[in-house]
Amino acid sequence: MNKTAVITGGSRGIGFAIARKLAMEGCNIVVFATGPLNKYKDKIDEEFNKKNVPFLYVQGSLSDKDDREKLLRETLERFGRIDILVNNAGVAPLLRKDLLEMSGESYERVMSINAEGTFFLTQQVAKRMILQEKIFPTKGHIVNVGSCSAEVSSVSRGEYCISKAAVSMITKLFADRLAGDDIIVNEIRPGVIHTDMVSAVEEKYNRLISEGVFPIARWGEPEDVAEMVAFFCSDSVRYTTGNYVDVDGGFHIRRL
Repeated sequence: MNKTAVITGGSRGIGFAIARKLAMEGCNIVVFATGPLNKYKDKIDEEFNKKNVPFLYVQGSLSDKDDREKLLRETLERFGRIDILVNNAGVAPLLRKDLLEMSGESYERVMSINAEGTFFLTQQVAKRMILQEKIFPTKGHIVNVGSCSAEVSSVSRGEYCISKAAVSMITKLFADRLAGDDIIVNEIRPGVIHTDMVSAVEEKYNRLISEGVFPIARWGEPEDVAEMVAFFCSDSVRYTTGNYVDVDGGFHIRRL
């Protein structure tokens, strides 16, 4: 029997790489994303349908309670259970603004998706995992895709930093609460990953890479994150919960 993996924000970038990797590991794949299915049809056909991967696409917003419930309902109707949840969906501010100029609207938008949506979807899925029959070594794995911004200050996008710090605490809270239910919860903290989220500041990061700010002197790729997510979702991880791994080329290392 295949495990069923739900990946939020799975239609592109890091999320798509995670979905593709977990499909390679033999999972049924559920992608939850805001865009319409036909927008991604060609690459979905290429990566999943043509390879006979059991696949479901659910359109909706992580910040919308009804859409979260739809995701759970349609996943259970199709596959009957959820064994893996990867909370990858997240947004950056529409406009980078100095901390003193950040608007309440921008703060609420980022927090409603990155933090609130992640929390309440995890809550729903965890309740389901607890109830379902244990047929694998654990009852479930939950992996939150956070960010180095949980600890690294960026005063031009403070709302994003705050939201990712919240994701880190969400990881710890659910890891603590669910450990007795045999559900493992961990976090990945990507650094500078080559996706469209950083396209507006690509020149800045190219310069930082060339200046040696990152010990591994290259861009991170979505596949770098996907590999670590797949490990945290594997049966090899049974006695590690509430932890995180930096996937940032060593950026977190303090150097003199």
